[in-house]
Amino acid sequence: MAGDLRRADGERKTAGLDGELDGERAHVEACRAALAWQVEDADHQVAAAEDVSGDGAGAEALGRYLRTRARRMRELPQSPAFFGRLDFDDAPETGDHRRQRYYVGRRRISADPAAPPLVIDWRAPVSRAFYQASADRPLGLARRRRFGWAPSSPGAPEDLTGLEDEHLDRAGALGGRRGAGGILAAEIERPRTGPMRDIVATIQPEQDALVRGGLTESVCVQGAPGSGKTAVGLHRAAYLLYTFPQRIQRGGLLVVGPNPTFLRYIAEVLPALGEIDIAQCTVEDLVATHPVQAEDDDRAAAVKQDARMAAVLRRALYGPVGATGSEALVVPDGSYRWRVPADELDRMVTELREQDAPYAIGRENLRTRVVAALQDRAERRSGIKGGAWRARIGRCRPVTSFLDAAWPALRPEAVLAALLGDPAVLAEAADGLLAPAEQAAIRRHRPPRSPKSARWSGHDLLLLDEVAGLIERPAGFGHVVVDEAQDLSPMQCRAIARRSAFGSLTVLGDLAQATAPWSARSWPEQLAHLGKPQAAVVPLTTGFRVPAAVLALANRLLAALDVGVPPARSLRQDGELTIRHVDDPGRAVVEAVRGALEREGSIAVIAADAEAPGAASALREAGVAAASAAEVGTPARVTVLPASLVKGLEYDHVIVLEPAAIVEAEPRGLHRLYVVVTRAVSRLDVLHARPLPAAWS
Repeated sequence: MAGDLRRADGERKTAGLDGELDGERAHVEACRAALAWQVEDADHQVAAAEDVSGDGAGAEALGRYLRTRARRMRELPQSPAFFGRLDFDDAPETGDHRRQRYYVGRRRISADPAAPPLVIDWRAPVSRAFYQASADRPLGLARRRRFGWAPSSPGAPEDLTGLEDEHLDRAGALGGRRGAGGILAAEIERPRTGPMRDIVATIQPEQDALVRGGLTESVCVQGAPGSGKTAVGLHRAAYLLYTFPQRIQRGGLLVVGPNPTFLRYIAEVLPALGEIDIAQCTVEDLVATHPVQAEDDDRAAAVKQDARMAAVLRRALYGPVGATGSEALVVPDGSYRWRVPADELDRMVTELREQDAPYAIGRENLRTRVVAALQDRAERRSGIKGGAWRARIGRCRPVTSFLDAAWPALRPEAVLAALLGDPAVLAEAADGLLAPAEQAAIRRHRPPRSPKSARWSGHDLLLLDEVAGLIERPAGFGHVVVDEAQDLSPMQCRAIARRSAFGSLTVLGDLAQATAPWSARSWPEQLAHLGKPQAAVVPLTTGFRVPAAVLALANRLLAALDVGVPPARSLRQDGELTIRHVDDPGRAVVEAVRGALEREGSIAVIAADAEAPGAASALREAGVAAASAAEVGTPARVTVLPASLVKGLEYDHVIVLEPAAIVEAEPRGLHRLYVVVTRAVSRLDVLHARPLPAAWS
């Protein structure tokens, strides 16, 4: 009898949950219909605007706005309409949200602009409760509901498979189809294939606090592997665009990544969040004003990336600027000849040199001062002079000749060509800054016949950008997100700083993953190079993606890395770690990949750069299809990657081939190995024929 009663009670609960799901699926239908109406209405407004009368400029601006809006609506990726629901209680602190219910999704959905929304945007202020509320601090919520959707669902009603409630007015009371936190845990641990996904449904409180920081705040996130630092940066970009649209649109928003492979991997995150027109590039893209036609050796590259080069370049640019000697400036003006003494001219040049204006502005300021001095003399003798007189005098040959002698017009290419090609110019500019051996490393022994014929290296382009920034400040962005910032050189940092001088930065990185020869060893030093020394450094030490066993293996390397980074911890106690000695690495890789293919998820084989082609050949000869680094971002099951290109990527199953070879391949090989092993988010296989690194022995 008791068993029958329990069975009947279970059937009633199941029926209740099924009824709840039916009601939520009906809401999905309403949202899909409203979203279709929004797209149709956007197209209708474009057509209707063609008949709107008005001035040409206004009509063109309106048409451009409506066409852009319609295009964005059509290009929004298909995804579930919502992932959460907020039910507010009747406590006084809930204010206008008292007893209200809100569905939370990636974008606002409404059946009519004047009607209450069917779904609110995850970035709206009220949505903050979805991420921040807890039993100790409910923020007015009676219940928080999460929804489970079929993997890769476009948002069809039948794909809504589960729901889970957290009753915040009764601490710890949970209900739904899964156990406590089941939907959240399943979404975090869901296998990943193809490009990076957004984490909008799983943002944790500490991540949300970073995402919702103000536009004027620059912040540096020191993030442990799997802590979601990249996702935090991208979601912060989307949040700022939503919250401060006009201020951001004036300057734009830029995302800077370490390499094209990484940019392909993250390319779909912002569009999924409703943000399409955002610039994403590498530092090399920022400074690509000339084709790269030369290559520097390691010694030259190290000097050119050094912060001291900024001072050398400034000296080289301003070297020709100086006193004009004892000659006065004499300007004929009809029957008059106006004269400015040499000491007055020298004083003008000296005063302007002490100002921090760009070089080109300094030259024009000097012209303005000279003309003002001439005008003062002319007006004492022949009356008031107007704008036409000032313009004519400013362009006359004596004034132009003086400017060319005292403050010559220069192009970055001419400055750099003279610096690198003329030992005397280099010695004067680098005196006390670069040692003779360092000067010799960057000096060109066969200078080009002219700046136009010069062949520039990738490092030279950074130097050209520095000089160009000294001559005339580049247009800046309202906000810049910089990922893998620990690997930026001082000169790369300066290139970014010039483009965010009047905006803010979100700096993302991990000093333990610093692999470049010039990588940062401390965040204060790096932030100073980025022009934001006051930015707060916020650690994210909890890994949500990487299993505890994998992080424990990585943490064993930290003592040898010489960086002040706390050990990472993981919330995931699942996952698998296998370390195996093998006699035939090629055959072992094939066997490991075949075993991994029997399970769900993406697979990466990572080897030292010189050995990755061999691993790819072994798989190809065994008939196992594998993508290359150039195909990262495609939905391939197996990818073979050189260790130098895996930073920022994640795979369910990672097979690391010969750790010793990875360590020996570069000066910061142990840092590279730390990066490699932490790419695994479910399973890690380490295959080695040679002894393991000492840190693991």
